[in-house]
Amino acid sequence: MTTIPCQRDAFDLPRHVTYLNCAYMSPISRTAMAAGEVAIRGKTRPFETTAADFFSLPDRGRELFAQIVGADKEGVAVVPAASYGMAAAALNLPVERGQEIIVLKDQFPSNIYPWRRLAADRGAKVHMLNLPDDGANWTDALLSAITSNTAIVATPHCHWTNGALIDLDQVGAACRASDAALVLDLTQSAGVFPTDLSRIQPDFAVAATYKFLMGPYGLGFLWVHPKWRDGRPVEENWGSRKGAEDFARLVDYQDDYAPGAKRFDMGERSQFQIMPVAIAGMEQLLEWGISSIQETLTARTLQIAARAKQLGFHSLDVGERAGHYLGLTRDGGLPKNLVQRLADQNVYVSVRGPSVRITPHLYNDDVDVDRFVDALTKEVSRANA
Repeated sequence: MTTIPCQRDAFDLPRHVTYLNCAYMSPISRTAMAAGEVAIRGKTRPFETTAADFFSLPDRGRELFAQIVGADKEGVAVVPAASYGMAAAALNLPVERGQEIIVLKDQFPSNIYPWRRLAADRGAKVHMLNLPDDGANWTDALLSAITSNTAIVATPHCHWTNGALIDLDQVGAACRASDAALVLDLTQSAGVFPTDLSRIQPDFAVAATYKFLMGPYGLGFLWVHPKWRDGRPVEENWGSRKGAEDFARLVDYQDDYAPGAKRFDMGERSQFQIMPVAIAGMEQLLEWGISSIQETLTARTLQIAARAKQLGFHSLDVGERAGHYLGLTRDGGLPKNLVQRLADQNVYVSVRGPSVRITPHLYNDDVDVDRFVDALTKEVSRANA
């Protein structure tokens, strides 16, 4: 495992722009952009698209996603968004009246709304878990909250506001011991934080591609545990049925689904114009190496955190947070209109909750760090004046 030199030349980022906002939306690489251009041009000649392409393209996406998250490709379904994957989980997981569905406070809405609806339909309760004041982390809080009355635990790998890390190995073991289902939103971690679903054993795990998978908007992948692969899909479409490869016999309607998790695929899962972009992004991530990406970005966020500390900002230590994620807080609150004022200086970050969210990637370098710190210093001085 080694650090990776800056890869800015692989992206079309202007030198005057400091983009530290991958958790909002990643840029795609030049290679992915070229793949997308070829794919869009392909729609001008539809006669060149073969029946085999309807299946080979999404299957390549499944294969790459499975490698990234440590899962079997047969368990991967193609979905349009994280919310779609959550809907599939909510449609299939059993919840009895009076049971609890555990979520984290300030968790991303797509991993809240399905559980609120499910709880209302089943007479269950959503338990929104908050951190106690004794310094416990999210892992400790979850382990303490999971009981025999827990039906589902729905959690990310790291919290989207500040990167606070959840130990999914421990949480997965606790869920199995209590016969609770585990549903993961990996959108803020897949492709950048090493993940092994074969060890964690969630029931469902989903990730959208437009963040750290370095892919397009409108596409994602859902992994389904083998015990749920005969479940009910969100929709019924022709491509998920057994024998769909034979276009001449599609009207010989089949009750049987294709094997694995393909029954959970969305309609038009081939996504001819954007799947090649996702494939190119994931291929590049695997070439770089997920562990090496994480090591490189950990060093970068440590560098930023140390300099921000001199300005009065606080952050979680690595280990408490994922290394690619840095949430900066400040006693007395953040300077007013910070995000816009930094953007006016061509420095792009987010504010989520009380934190300035800093999420770099391999296209960032020391110049970007200097620009961010200089701009932040200016805004702190303005706020203190």
